[in-house]
Amino acid sequence: MNLFQPVLGSRIVKTTTVFGAMLLCAGNSVASPRHVERRFKVDAHPIVTIHNPNGVLTVKAWSRPEVKLVADIQSDKVDFDAEQSGNRVEVNARAVSSSISPEELRADLEIFVPEDTELQIHNDSGSVDVADVMGDMAVDTIAAGVALEDAAGYLTIKTVAGSIQCVRCAGRLEITSVSGNVKLLEMRSYNVRAQTWAGDMFFDGEFLPNGTYRLKNYSGLIEVRFSPADSFDLSATSVRGKVDSQANLAPPAHSRGYESKFSHSLFGVLNQGKAKVELVSFDGTINIHKRD
Repeated sequence: MNLFQPVLGSRIVKTTTVFGAMLLCAGNSVASPRHVERRFKVDAHPIVTIHNPNGVLTVKAWSRPEVKLVADIQSDKVDFDAEQSGNRVEVNARAVSSSISPEELRADLEIFVPEDTELQIHNDSGSVDVADVMGDMAVDTIAAGVALEDAAGYLTIKTVAGSIQCVRCAGRLEITSVSGNVKLLEMRSYNVRAQTWAGDMFFDGEFLPNGTYRLKNYSGLIEVRFSPADSFDLSATSVRGKVDSQANLAPPAHSRGYESKFSHSLFGVLNQGKAKVELVSFDGTINIHKRD
């Protein structure tokens, strides 16, 4: 399901709650931390959108048909809105002053959602942690690190400088980063596409039959862990770096030999070659090592 698809219905109930205080004209008001809790009743497959310039964002799944929001806002220079329209809930923290420090801008959010919730998250700095949510998910950050655990669906993660970690993620995963590291652990995804310009990449998970796994970077380490029982067709190339493999590969059917004329490229098949693995780097090292 498209995360940006509107929710339609014959009747739309809209509830808006606005928390915030305008700055005093003198501009010298003392910051006033606030604690906010809100609940929204939702139906199956709700959509939750979160915009937060700075802070710790934690999203957890639970069995209740409602969205619960707990927010700790550090300053009265931040307005905080929570709005529901039909089966969509939108949470938005925003500055109301042009003179505000990063700490004053901070809003820490803890959100509980049904397991089948679709998430759209924008968190510029701080961190994003999501656990046990099975719906589609789009996460977009600048410097905030992203950690997903037991997530599924169509997962799209984009960062500029934040690190990315997925533990036991399933479904389809697309990752784009400029300088963040990418770590994928105990993966159960059938389709992984991840790229970073100057970060390290680590993959340790199942290579599912007919699955596709593509990891790319410009510089840094790409490391993939495998077991002798795994089955994949491997293509690994580093233009100016090197490739080190502990896999006992057979020559692929489409090639005369499993090594190209370049020492930094490697092609071959492990067992029946049921999954497709493609590793590409320009100036980095690629390791294909046995799982401990």
